Amino acid sequence: MDPTKFVATDWGRAVSTGGGAPYYAFVPATVPKHLTLRPETIMLLSEADASLGRLAGSGRLLPDPHLLVNAYITREAVASSRIEGTQASVTEVFDAAVTGRSTRQDVQEVRNYISALQHGIDRLAGGFPLSLRLMREMHEILLTGVRGQERTPGDFRRSQNWISSPDNRPATARFVPPTVENMQPALDDWEKYLHLSEHKLPMAIRCALLHYQFETIHPFLDGNGRIGRLFIILYLMNERRLPAPLLYISNYFEQHKSEYYDRLQHLRERGEIHEWLEFFLRAIHVQAMDSVARAELLADLRESYRTALKGRRSRAIEVADLLFANPVITVRAVQDRLAVSQPGAANLLRTLSDAGIVHRIGEGSGTRHRWVAKSILEILDPSTG
Repeated sequence: MDPTKFVATDWGRAVSTGGGAPYYAFVPATVPKHLTLRPETIMLLSEADASLGRLAGSGRLLPDPHLLVNAYITREAVASSRIEGTQASVTEVFDAAVTGRSTRQDVQEVRNYISALQHGIDRLAGGFPLSLRLMREMHEILLTGVRGQERTPGDFRRSQNWISSPDNRPATARFVPPTVENMQPALDDWEKYLHLSEHKLPMAIRCALLHYQFETIHPFLDGNGRIGRLFIILYLMNERRLPAPLLYISNYFEQHKSEYYDRLQHLRERGEIHEWLEFFLRAIHVQAMDSVARAELLADLRESYRTALKGRRSRAIEVADLLFANPVITVRAVQDRLAVSQPGAANLLRTLSDAGIVHRIGEGSGTRHRWVAKSILEILDPSTG
């Protein structure tokens, strides 16, 4: 790491490690409790706040708001994992969730992300605080049974890590997080800031600062980016700005991946705090409005399903509702969710097929078939169209 690039001493400093093979590591300053925001940042903050408010209220578009949650979590998980190089589609993840089968490691990594986020949501709902301990619990779930599992799931690192080195050495890396010795004080400050009872800065600004600081500390040997992005969703829920994980902010970060990394790095090196905050606030605004738009489309689609099934004396409408949580479904899943027989579940799916709501894919017979609601998938992930 080139220490001459780190000129913004208010945000940290590059420190030589000494020893036989010395290199420089970055020691971040404490998370700031006060900032003077420029007009452009304040304008974007207002837009982000308003968009979050609209998203928080979008649940009223559906009689059962929880129907959106699993689909939105899946989209967030796919996008966040893609930033780290994982290649799995939304459809593949939905398919694996309903069948319980996937031979692709990438799909399992995304499913672990979903499990980690759900664990965090459940813990918060049970009164457990958003904390470093919870981050470690989610990290263990994220890395267990996949690539990187040898990198101490659930434990903070006990050795140096680094980012973007052409020859896998810290001396040539673009960025080297704090040494283990300096990491723990930085984590302690991060958690104290998280739990401050009084704040001088708006919630979205604090979220941006905490995400930046976590990524800068980089406390795990692997999975820091994904855990740091999981934190954003949990923080918004913990601060009562979202009732459910309906914001898939990683989609914006994936689409602007180079800028995402550059904004974090330029804050460390040059102190470009306004640029980072504005990028982060723009991401919240764009993705919140995108989530609202898709919720409206899904609400309209649900009504069209109910119209198509109107007058049928069956539980087909209940099956149609299940599709909004997972647009890929099986006979077995219908049996389990509605407590009906195998022939009854198959008949319900045929009813939806006759109405043009689903179509059957897969080889074999009986419960091995999958039924897909393509219209829902196209709203959640336009690339499937």
